[in-house]
Amino acid sequence: MALDFLAGCAGGVAGVLVGHPFDTVKVRLQVQSVEKPQYRGTLHCFQAIIKQESVLGLYKGLGSPLMGLTFINALVFGVQGNTLRALGQDSPLNQFLAGAAAGAIQCVVCCPMELAKTRLQLQDAGPARTYRGSLDCLAQIYRREGLRGVNRGMASTLLRETPSFGVYFLAYDVLTRALGCEPGDRLLVPKLLLAGGTSGILSWLSTYPVDVVKSRLQADGLRGAPRYRGIVDCVRQSYRAEGWRVFTRGLASTLLRAFPVNAATFATVTVALTYARGEEPRPEGEAVPAAAPPAGPALPQPSSW
Repeated sequence: MALDFLAGCAGGVAGVLVGHPFDTVKVRLQVQSVEKPQYRGTLHCFQAIIKQESVLGLYKGLGSPLMGLTFINALVFGVQGNTLRALGQDSPLNQFLAGAAAGAIQCVVCCPMELAKTRLQLQDAGPARTYRGSLDCLAQIYRREGLRGVNRGMASTLLRETPSFGVYFLAYDVLTRALGCEPGDRLLVPKLLLAGGTSGILSWLSTYPVDVVKSRLQADGLRGAPRYRGIVDCVRQSYRAEGWRVFTRGLASTLLRAFPVNAATFATVTVALTYARGEEPRPEGEAVPAAAPPAGPALPQPSSW
């Protein structure tokens, strides 16, 4: 169990390193002003950040998700596995419920982590920057707003993570069964990459509008006075000002990110387990903490973010 957990953490780090530039682009597109948009689209946002801030600008706020990674993986894998065992039957509904429970619990770490990440991604470069890093960001927010400020966006994070993790684990279960991930299959690793990447895309599609609202709430007040009184007010104001398309802003960069993030995660996990165990990675067995179905892989399942 410890080996699987450590391999999952290594895979998660690889996923964050691959996906963080796409996440930076997503956040900037989500929160930019409709009256004076700074970016014309995903590609233009990439080009503008690199031109103005260098490649390092794409990795602003990286420390926050990396710091929270171990805790999130521990919560997700532990809660999902124990919930599935407690439910007593490995069925599609129970896979969804176990994943949803894992998604809800890990919000305790995920919400402050994403708050710091969002603030760092949006701050100006150079001497004008407000925060020196993730911990400094959270410390400043805590001094100004207390515990409530550190957990800003918690309700919207719960609304996003709970169903999306349910969809993720359900889709992963269905896909690994459909693809026939069996012991000794020479295409086992490509099948796992396909299943993980596709599941990540489906989980994002299931709750993406909520993610837009969460990003706006967590960025609110960073440049000027706060605009939103809560989730409903944010939805109302955003829709009134920009129409329904506002809730798909940044979707392209998110979907571009979802597949390679999960692919990188699974590839890293596979290599780590292969070298550590001295054997070929095999389908689901008794050593897997996530307690996925027998036809699934013996690999920790990465989070959707």
